[in-house]
Amino acid sequence: MKINRIMALQLMAALSLSIGFTSCSKKSGSKGTSAATGWKINDKKGGFQYNAKYKKQETPPGMVAVEGGTFTMGKVQDDPMHDWNNTPNQQHVQSFYMDETEVTNFMYTEYLFWLKTIFPPTDENYKNIYVGALPDTLVWRNRLGYNETMTNNYLRHPAYANYPVVGVNWIQAVEFSKWRTDRVNEAILEREGYLKKDSKITEVKAESTFSTESYLASPTSTYGGNEELVYKGQRNKLAAKEDAKNVYAQRTSGIILPEYRLPTEAEWEYAAVALGGIREYNTYKGKKKYPWSGQYTRSGKRQYRGDQLANFKQGKGDYGGIAGWSDDGADITNEVKKYPPNDFGLYDMAGNVAEWVADVYRPIVDDEANDFNYYRGNIYMKNKIGEDGKVEMVTTENIAYDTLSNGRIVARNFPGQIAQVAIDDNETYLRQNFSKSDNRNYRDGDKQSTRFYNFGNEEEGTDEKKDDKNRMYDSPKHSVTKDSLGNLVRKYDHSDKRTTLVNDDSRVYKGGSWRDRAYWLDPASRRYYPQDMATDYIGFRCAMSKVGPKSGKKKARG
Repeated sequence: MKINRIMALQLMAALSLSIGFTSCSKKSGSKGTSAATGWKINDKKGGFQYNAKYKKQETPPGMVAVEGGTFTMGKVQDDPMHDWNNTPNQQHVQSFYMDETEVTNFMYTEYLFWLKTIFPPTDENYKNIYVGALPDTLVWRNRLGYNETMTNNYLRHPAYANYPVVGVNWIQAVEFSKWRTDRVNEAILEREGYLKKDSKITEVKAESTFSTESYLASPTSTYGGNEELVYKGQRNKLAAKEDAKNVYAQRTSGIILPEYRLPTEAEWEYAAVALGGIREYNTYKGKKKYPWSGQYTRSGKRQYRGDQLANFKQGKGDYGGIAGWSDDGADITNEVKKYPPNDFGLYDMAGNVAEWVADVYRPIVDDEANDFNYYRGNIYMKNKIGEDGKVEMVTTENIAYDTLSNGRIVARNFPGQIAQVAIDDNETYLRQNFSKSDNRNYRDGDKQSTRFYNFGNEEEGTDEKKDDKNRMYDSPKHSVTKDSLGNLVRKYDHSDKRTTLVNDDSRVYKGGSWRDRAYWLDPASRRYYPQDMATDYIGFRCAMSKVGPKSGKKKARG
């Protein structure tokens, strides 16, 4: 009897201790209070505002999720070119989103419509913005071929609306991606009640367009500080309840998406190979030659046996095959989604048009320097801060323009955005991971790439002479500018010491096109082209980084 009583007392003590710990943990770890301080979160009287109900990143418009992983980058099945720029190396990429199709003529003309509406080319202040974004429709012309139909109709005619846009150089593709970031986030903030509905075109002026980064840095400056368009809090909640949260949307809100951008070469190749849907061991080990399974360009499925799986050049003078069932369905580009997607749900990762990627071209991928999210092309910038300690906004008077090699002027920012400058010693001092703003030529084979380079011994001579002496890729340095009358001033580099066309403005493009033979359909194949030039066979698609967990699985395996 006594033993049972002692056991009962011990049990009661254990239960009371357990209850005490449970109540304590609930108190500090509940969604209403901070587990670090015990302070209230999202308090209407001024507590820290945070989206405790956040679940996952919203799938961006037009994109599909690509779960990251490891793969062998640069492994081509055939190498008839023998150009030594596809050395296989193991890489790992994080999960990201990617456009399921190439950017189409319809998408790009929507961009042109917005530019023409907000920045009328008839206005002297903005005459170069719209014109600089126009694709080069003359890329279709050929000295001994009649292609005027595409020159006049391909970009704007409804018959080609869902065809991939071409004639767009790398710089224009980057600017489209920036514009898309702001328009998508602008629509999201409007949907969530932070911006006035239907004001995107009707009430926005050229002097104060919406910019995602500007809104995050200074919401009160958005749309030129127009409080009728920018709400402090969610409009739908404020109308229903006076004491609703009275704050602007921020990163902590969880609704603002990361930037649209060009995919890196590693991301593009990983997405094209699409090993995620492959279960066969032999296929994973390298027998997957194209974005689809198998070694052939024609379908082996019973229902579609013999049908071409991509749009490419079959042979000399053969851009599609004999008319009929064996034809690939196109002679030039084709409408997107006309061929089966790969295992990630991505269309036309082989054929139709080749695609720009973000990377600066170098013959090798330096996997010794990095094997995680590999990318060559980082130029680190920061917000420009004025003497008053506030960020400086781009205005009509300080829009940044680039003059391309063909004389075309391209706008690199818009009024309403934050002015950017290169990082300085304040960001690089005593850092081990980066030491300067422009890292495009880092460890690319020049003298500085060797272990014998003396970083503390500056050589005599001007910066330009030192640069020429240390550069491995000493491509010609041409200069094209415009004088005060708008005439082109061309200065050509006639030096006989230049040994290559590779420079920091040569960008990689991936995938085969309607002009290419089957070899270029291999996802590992790579070529390069000047970033300010365009062709009739290079297009692009956008990517976006995925924040949060690698996959949508609720818990780890096992």
